[in-house]
Amino acid sequence: MFNQLEVLSNEQSEKLYTIRRYIKSLDSVCIAYSGGVDSTLVTSLAFEQLGSKAIAITGISPALANTLREEARSQAKWIGVKHLEIKTSELDQLNYTKNPKDRCFACKKELHKHTTYLSKKLNYKIVLDGVNMDDLKDYRPGIEASKKAGVLSPLAKFKFSKQDIRDISRALGFPWWDKPAQPCLSSRFPYGHEITSERLKMVEKAEEYLKEGGLSEVRVRCQGLTARIEIPQDELKNFFQKYNLNDLVKYFSDLGFNCTSLDLEGLISGKLNR
Repeated sequence: MFNQLEVLSNEQSEKLYTIRRYIKSLDSVCIAYSGGVDSTLVTSLAFEQLGSKAIAITGISPALANTLREEARSQAKWIGVKHLEIKTSELDQLNYTKNPKDRCFACKKELHKHTTYLSKKLNYKIVLDGVNMDDLKDYRPGIEASKKAGVLSPLAKFKFSKQDIRDISRALGFPWWDKPAQPCLSSRFPYGHEITSERLKMVEKAEEYLKEGGLSEVRVRCQGLTARIEIPQDELKNFFQKYNLNDLVKYFSDLGFNCTSLDLEGLISGKLNR
């Protein structure tokens, strides 16, 4: 069992106790594991309670940034859980690449086609994910696809908020407890704008460039051939000191963007759903 290094609130302690008992009762599980702080908490607790009867599965496609793939691998190794990567083919589907408002439904349907198949093939009883209470407050059509596939969401079941997840992860000594949220790269495209592997790579390279300059959290929204940079509001005042604008614009231009802008409203999760 992971040692608790910090005191939690009574409510959080009760949630942690309850989810541990629940996961142990499931006997064997596959976890849809992205490497984000949410699914990593589920993965950690599943491995803690079930050992080899827990396995983490990560879907690999051009919509997953390579840095996040490496982080997922590293975290799984730190935990000690068995980790499989599976190639998903959402980019072969028009109901994904045309980027309708329910694009995430197609993505999760494709992912769980594989997770549910593997869980049966490898004799794991149930598939879990990292959906939490805060996710239920936003427009997330992928959640419906997961439910239809029979996937269970223990964090939502026991009313874990995002803050609960971070606090508990920190208390258990997980070094990624404060890892920024990193939605898939397809979330950078406004609805109706086509998604291709080439355009996803443009966004990935643009965000890598900005992170190498010192930003830990950034989105590059792709609107046609315009790149709109979103960063936390408290970083805006330092942006022009961190980057040589001529170099930045040239780099983005070399990637294929013909216009580069900075969103003065800052980074706001779920902005495309407003």
